[in-house]
Amino acid sequence: MNKKLAKIKYLPNNFQILEEGDHVVCAISGKIINLEELNYWNVDLQEPYYSYIEAAVKRESK
Repeated sequence: MNKKLAKIKYLPNNFQILEEGDHVVCAISGKIINLEELNYWNVDLQEPYYSYIEAAVKRESK
């Protein structure tokens, strides 16, 4: 594992790696998310979420 933070552009059904790395950090919990396990994000806010739980917390906080 590189242990390098990736820079990502989040798209509606996918994401584009702008700067190589192996993980991103959840915008809610601060947990590290390996790119292979990245399934939840917000396109408008360009934020990744560790799981559906963090994504729901963000959605409810609006």
